[in-house]
Amino acid sequence: MTASGENNAGSADPILSAGLPSDKRRSDDPVAAVLAACREHHGEEQLTALETVLLRRRELADVGSERALRRTVTLAELRLDPPTLIASALALVGIGLDGNAAIEAGPETPSLTTGVELDPEVGGLLEGVERLAAIHWDALDEESAESLRRMFVAMAADVRVVLITLCDRLEVIRELRLIADADVRRRIAGETREVFAPLANRLGIWQLKWELEDLAMRELEPVMYKEITGKLANKRIERQRVVDKVISTLESELANIGVLAEVNGRPKHIYSIVNKMRRKGVGFEDIYDVTALRVIIDAEEEPAGKRDCYAVLGMVHGLWTPISGEFDDYVARPKDNGYASLHTAVVGPGGEPLEIQIRTRQMHLFAEFGVAAHWAYKEGKRAAAKRAERFNLLRQLVDWQKQLVDPKELAEALKTDLFGDQVHVFTPDGDVIDLPEGATPLDFAYRIHTMVGHRCRGARVNGVMVPLTHKLRTGDRVEILTKKQPEPSRDWLSPHLDYLHTASAKQKVRHWFRQQDRDQAVISGREALERELSRAGVGAVELGDLDALAWDHDYKTGDDLLAA
Repeated sequence: MTASGENNAGSADPILSAGLPSDKRRSDDPVAAVLAACREHHGEEQLTALETVLLRRRELADVGSERALRRTVTLAELRLDPPTLIASALALVGIGLDGNAAIEAGPETPSLTTGVELDPEVGGLLEGVERLAAIHWDALDEESAESLRRMFVAMAADVRVVLITLCDRLEVIRELRLIADADVRRRIAGETREVFAPLANRLGIWQLKWELEDLAMRELEPVMYKEITGKLANKRIERQRVVDKVISTLESELANIGVLAEVNGRPKHIYSIVNKMRRKGVGFEDIYDVTALRVIIDAEEEPAGKRDCYAVLGMVHGLWTPISGEFDDYVARPKDNGYASLHTAVVGPGGEPLEIQIRTRQMHLFAEFGVAAHWAYKEGKRAAAKRAERFNLLRQLVDWQKQLVDPKELAEALKTDLFGDQVHVFTPDGDVIDLPEGATPLDFAYRIHTMVGHRCRGARVNGVMVPLTHKLRTGDRVEILTKKQPEPSRDWLSPHLDYLHTASAKQKVRHWFRQQDRDQAVISGREALERELSRAGVGAVELGDLDALAWDHDYKTGDDLLAA
């Protein structure tokens, strides 16, 4: 077992004390750092091509090349595969010191790859990255919807494209203080907090999420950021003594029950502390998990690992008094991004409240690296892609791309369905369904299937009949009662009645009524046409003739002409 407390106790900025290395703590040799990480996680696969591209990029010695190398180091630390690292090293994308997007395939790119045998995937990744780099993330509104659509398409096709984009944004926000224009800095920080940090969270990449959030907050809320940083620093030494004592106790007790595990402590990150203060309406002193300890269990088999997690939880609650209302079981019910862990808060030595997280090594890998962890397994690209298909997020993206036509609906879906807080509810068969916080049984019905939603007449939650406006909570078991024929109500679309919360469900109801209105218009149009033809003594028009007539009048089909 190993133990480690909070690093860099005297650091003025806690962003530099944990997680991925900042510029100040990076290796002086980014090429060596990338190659070492890649060799550790992927062996010698494509290492020669990667090394050649990295060395040639370093020889250029310009600002864009330096950023490309730093970005590639981060991706290597996230255990991404060689094609991703090569694409990152080749792409020159990002935001310049004037705050404008700087996108360039680069006239020197051919010279970087001359004589290098590249994996065919590299070209596709490079093209996807450069397309995403052209997006202007000014606001999450209707105007930016087409940009969001392009991002969704890229993610559904290959999530590695978005991982490169996220790491590039991390480099931008790390260098934010170099941009002179304060308005530009705030715009970039706002985009980072509204788009990129939530995206990292939904992909499960804690390592990126926390740093994006904290650095954005440092720009957007400097007073609050400085206040919390100061309070953390004031009690750092005292808190470290408590952490060391708890780690020592945990190590001893783990040995006694025969569980092999690593125990370490880390500081809570600034933005998450402030977020919890605001959510609970409490002060800094009332936040229980300012310091969190992790117990990472080394278990060969997943069932045994889960059993050990609960055994350790019982041990912890036997050592210290648990704090009421501060327990979360993400092992039995993982978060929608795949995160699994047990969270508990206890009154530690000296009355110091502490959060303790308990997870297996595999859970920890996923918690740190999220979707990027799929490429850390030495099991081939096909198997990694199969793992990635399990992400609810990616499945939603594919569905949205098919369903959401209106740009305004797409922007709304981003704000509610994708980046909002989630609840996890169960079907009668025990399957987990992830929905945004505020979702109703009707949202649940439409998530199951469009026709289940259209035919919904009522719902039971935990065996009790509830109105369709009932707000679902994590752990609820939901049963939908249906009628034989689909009969959605226009009331379901009323924002004042709160029947529906998710943009995707609203879109399905709108589509139903648009289709019904069109069908009725076609029927009315055909009846009107037949009346006029009868008056003129002309027989019924054949469908083929009607289609030809429609084409002559700039309509696609005869039904389109009749509906008009």
